Amino acid sequence: MKILHKDSCITCKKTISQLDRMKVDLQKRDFFKEPLSESELKKILKLAGKKPSEIIRKRDKMFKELNFEQKNYSESQIIKFMIKYPGLIQRPIIITKNKAHIGKVDPKKI
Repeated sequence: MKILHKDSCITCKKTISQLDRMKVDLQKRDFFKEPLSESELKKILKLAGKKPSEIIRKRDKMFKELNFEQKNYSESQIIKFMIKYPGLIQRPIIITKNKAHIGKVDPKKI
């Protein structure tokens, strides 16, 4: 199992802690230090069955600065913003063999 996270994110820390307690073999990657490529993000979206607009963090400062609520960005534009500003991506992202879980997830249900 892989987890894509941000070291300073409280939700990410809680999820990693839960997975560690469950003795899950876990690969960790801070996607702020090791950014996602566009193809990786597209693969994650496909595994999660989500559109980019469905996993955007509305609390991130770039959400307001890019005026997301007023603009009608295309899904491909949103992906490009997410690559440039990873804070726009909900986290953590847990990837199993054939599924991705994005945002607050109960690890016991994976």
